[in-house]
Amino acid sequence: MAQFTSLTSRMIPLPVNDVDTDQIIPAQFLKVTDKNGLADALFFHWRYNDDKSPKADFVLNKPESKGAQILLAGDNFGCGSSREHAPWALTSYGFRTVISTSFADIFRNNALKNGLIPIIVDDEMHKMLFDLAEEAPHAELTVDLETQTVSFPGGSFTFPIDAFNKTCLLNGVDELGYIMGFEKEITAYEQRFAIGTW
Repeated sequence: MAQFTSLTSRMIPLPVNDVDTDQIIPAQFLKVTDKNGLADALFFHWRYNDDKSPKADFVLNKPESKGAQILLAGDNFGCGSSREHAPWALTSYGFRTVISTSFADIFRNNALKNGLIPIIVDDEMHKMLFDLAEEAPHAELTVDLETQTVSFPGGSFTFPIDAFNKTCLLNGVDELGYIMGFEKEITAYEQRFAIGTW
């Protein structure tokens, strides 16, 4: 998993509520077992016409969206089925953070396991960020995981994240990698157990 300490980026606003995982990554792309090519499939039916040409009015296809790593989404982002391909597609595209007022639990857990930070804000901050994205589209936010702070022109706010996922993200390890960080302790325990001195 990619390490996350901090990032500074513009936001891509997607003011749509109840975006489900089938909209994030349609079912026809679920046959793959790795992330290769999933960036092009992200929001596929919203991004492309029937002839696969880009829809000029969709936000990801606009030149100013290129390179942005923060997605500002509507409420209840990631609802629907539990497909892990949804955070795969988002991170393959380049997103490292999604900001919303709420996330589906399974999507949130899958996101954290794949290096994508789901940041929850209240309704007032949510509206302020959308206003900022409209009024100052080139404005940048800085997400600092260590302090759990998001800074923007004129202010900042903190966000919640549990200690285990924070540790994994800061160190760039998944659950297995975290466990393997205790390899010496595990080996010592196994040796004590083998000779009955535990």
